[in-house]
Amino acid sequence: MAKKVAAWGIDIGQYALKALRCRAADDGTERVVAEAFDFIEYPKPLSSADADPAALVADALKQFLSRNRVKGDRVVISVPGKDGLARFIKLPPVESKKIPDIVRYEAKQQIPFPLEEVVWDYQQMGAGAIEEGFALDCEVGIFAMKRDQVERALKPFVDAKVEVDVVQLTPLALFNFAVFDQIRDLPPPEQYDPDNPPESTVVLSIGAETTDFVVTNGFKMWQRSLPVGGNHFTKALVKEMKMNYATAEHLKRNASKAEDPKALFQAMRPVFSDLLSEVERSMKFFSNMDRSAKIGKIIALGNAVKLPGLQKFLTQNLGFEVAKPDAYRNLTGPGIVDAPAFKENMLSYGVCYGLALQGLQRAKVGTNLLPGEIIQYRKIRAKKPWAIAAAAVVLIGLAGNYFAYHRTMLSAVEFDGKEFKPEASKVYGLNSNATTWKNDFEEAKSQFLKTKQIGQVFLKNVEGRVLWLEVMRSINACLPRTVPAEFQTKFDKAHPAAARDLKTTLTLRPDIKITEFECKRVDDLAQWFAGVRDNYKAGLDALPEELVPAGVKVAGNAAPQVDEYGNPIGGGAPSADGPSGPGWIFQFKAHHYFNHREDELDRNKFQGLNYLRYYFLPNLLKDEVEIPPQLKKQIEEYNKALVAANKPNDVLKGIPVRKFGIKFPVIIGQGEIKWENTLQVPDPTNPDGVASVQVPRYDFLVQFCWQEMLPGDAAKGDVAAAGR
Repeated sequence: MAKKVAAWGIDIGQYALKALRCRAADDGTERVVAEAFDFIEYPKPLSSADADPAALVADALKQFLSRNRVKGDRVVISVPGKDGLARFIKLPPVESKKIPDIVRYEAKQQIPFPLEEVVWDYQQMGAGAIEEGFALDCEVGIFAMKRDQVERALKPFVDAKVEVDVVQLTPLALFNFAVFDQIRDLPPPEQYDPDNPPESTVVLSIGAETTDFVVTNGFKMWQRSLPVGGNHFTKALVKEMKMNYATAEHLKRNASKAEDPKALFQAMRPVFSDLLSEVERSMKFFSNMDRSAKIGKIIALGNAVKLPGLQKFLTQNLGFEVAKPDAYRNLTGPGIVDAPAFKENMLSYGVCYGLALQGLQRAKVGTNLLPGEIIQYRKIRAKKPWAIAAAAVVLIGLAGNYFAYHRTMLSAVEFDGKEFKPEASKVYGLNSNATTWKNDFEEAKSQFLKTKQIGQVFLKNVEGRVLWLEVMRSINACLPRTVPAEFQTKFDKAHPAAARDLKTTLTLRPDIKITEFECKRVDDLAQWFAGVRDNYKAGLDALPEELVPAGVKVAGNAAPQVDEYGNPIGGGAPSADGPSGPGWIFQFKAHHYFNHREDELDRNKFQGLNYLRYYFLPNLLKDEVEIPPQLKKQIEEYNKALVAANKPNDVLKGIPVRKFGIKFPVIIGQGEIKWENTLQVPDPTNPDGVASVQVPRYDFLVQFCWQEMLPGDAAKGDVAAAGR
């Protein structure tokens, strides 16, 4: 008969390494048999200031492997509940086959990190039913942990060359232990009534630094990590009784033999109260969250429960009996469970027990936080011998087939004086000619490409002279030339022509004065755009949708969502669709005098940076702009020539901007509007004099990128032809 698989449950705590090896019972019952255990205490707690946790765990694991054999057994380890995340969600009635997709969507919402940065798993909880392919009353538990934390937990085992099969959260191991060993008389899942569920059991596992609070009725569970543990009792003794840590730890473990037990209890009383407060708060929160739940009993685990008075203190103040198990009901193995060392530390083996149950596939929750790539690698490794054997069989078959055909071929091509020699000679000759022709073709192709490249250089030198003129023409065509009609009406009403002074008349100048112009070529426009992206986005955001041409956009994210703890869920920094590759960056300094701040006028649109955004920026974003009046006559004659030449599709309808390669314009304000700016103009009352008039002035910078068009480009060709 095949040997039954055994499983090791290994719990690496703050004070000791605990391990329990179990296998299924031979009598066919639900019980399991304990075959080995170990309890290895570290020289000092992992949380000590002068401790090296990695070295202490490695030494303990080495000692464990020196006296225990794990090869061939399943190895299940725990990770602290405080390092993981557990979420329980109620799904609406849904097709059972769609549950994985819905859970993945929920995981993205519930887990406050990108899914690629975590290891996560889920399992259906409760007693939901499936009727006609639909899952009803389905509750799902989602469990996750940061990938680097999982790798940190696995590292000691990887270094010791121990293959871990399952990584489980400590609260879930306690849940599996409680359902299997401590909770009795559970109804079948089909008889579970969510409005009148069985009594819930609280498992209170007091560890070194934290206490795991798990409450379950055998079908559902809720868990929380309390920030109070056995180490806090030791620290209280150090503080109140003025002793070193080692002495305080020894006194805590032997409290019943202390000279003054009352003083010992009084020193630890604040920690008793802190633990009680955390438990009461957790029980109240759970009761408010699930009002149909009824708590029946509390099970206490962990060696700290053996502190004199702690069990009685919790029982009296919580109003529930706090019981510590004297034995495990469904765990047998006389040589193990009756061993003095096991009995001494029995309360610390609840987690190991639950882990071993999962290794034996007896656990109610079977989620696994072992990274998927490790599982996939092991599956491939297990199948590799079979794949090699199959490949060898195929190779042998192909080799036999090849030699059979090869022998037949040799019998056909041995043409010394036979009938195949003339035809074979023709084939060899044709093959030789084909090789010669191919070489000649490649040489001719190389010469053609060289000649073409030279021609493009000459052509580009000629065309390039026109391109720069067309850039200037495109910029000139984008400049505002007339006062906006919506402004003119309001202005005329507020300032009749007869009452206007020189200053008022000068502020009606809509034109933009360019004072400096420069450009430079860069190898990667993306670096430039990274520095001006926010300005570009701000300019687009300020425009109404009707002024933003199609195809011009900035991809970004809304304000990030946060979870109940304030941690961001997904999201990230806004990003934009920007330019890339080599190109030119243009910059010009300019100013304008179209700045109005009268109450009856729309000051948000008709002054400073906003005037540019509404009446200059949209032109720079367009594919093409309207032909300026000074070019209309010239281009009309050009278009007539095209129509006469039967080329109506080539008629030029506008001056190209975006089509010409001008993209991503950025307007950068240079400060506040200079309302007291003085402008020297001819004096209308004295033809030979000069008048000083205060006209508000706004200075700004404009930047945009341009990727020059290659010779022959259709858009550039139209403009260049029109210019000629």
